Amino acid sequence: MDITEREPAGPWEGVLAAPARGSDVGVLVLGGSSGRVERERARLFAQQGFTALAIRWFGGPGQPPGICEVPLETFTTAVEFLRRGGARRIGILGTSKGAEAALLTAVHDPRVDVALALSPTSRVWCNVGRGRDGAHRPYRSSWTWRERPLPFVPMDDSWIPAEPDSGPVAIRGWYELSERTFAHSLPPTEIPVEAARADLLLVAGGDDAMWPSLPFARQLARRRRSTGATVRLIARDDAGHRPRLPGESPAPASGHFEYGGTAEADALLGEAAWPHILDLLGGG
Repeated sequence: MDITEREPAGPWEGVLAAPARGSDVGVLVLGGSSGRVERERARLFAQQGFTALAIRWFGGPGQPPGICEVPLETFTTAVEFLRRGGARRIGILGTSKGAEAALLTAVHDPRVDVALALSPTSRVWCNVGRGRDGAHRPYRSSWTWRERPLPFVPMDDSWIPAEPDSGPVAIRGWYELSERTFAHSLPPTEIPVEAARADLLLVAGGDDAMWPSLPFARQLARRRRSTGATVRLIARDDAGHRPRLPGESPAPASGHFEYGGTAEADALLGEAAWPHILDLLGGG
């Protein structure tokens, strides 16, 4: 399929990829804490007949340098951009912190028809990186809505890696410890996916070494089903934090973090999720 690519005519750095004949389905594509613009993933959606907008949502001009009090209006503005471009059905696909953003945007913006959360969290977490003031601490929310920070879970800084100073670190245990430490304040931080009108797909690996995305996904699914809303959960116990969709390059190696899983398991998880992604975007 012939596709076109260009910089979006909006306030973001990114890419707008679309079939040459156009599309009435728009997909907002969000990366995670790497800050990467998911250009390859946007092209993949365009090749399937969808208009895809992949943006940098922190670290760019006029944006917080880290994931610290990022306005959810960053994403609702992108939803409006896709709608003005002719999309009548809107999906948001995010990975990790991008999945957190996708779920929250779907909760706050009823124009979102499909939320696709890869390696998600079930609650709002504190900042990852610096705020506009240049400071990492004190901890603040990752997100704001209408200029008000969302309730969040801070990190317990007493955590120590199991094997410090031995190369890439698995930080899943840090999140698990923080949940236990701040258990009394968790309820206000839960992402109320039961309130979203969007169709919901969750994709998670049981060997995720960054955070416990599969337990998080199961929490989200239970919350959703408790009110009779539908949800699809696609999981593999041997997959890690970075599922890869069919046609994508292998995830790059990291010298800082362990992500869990294997290249084969992560690809198989993405392969299992792919037909559900296409089905939901198509209105199935």
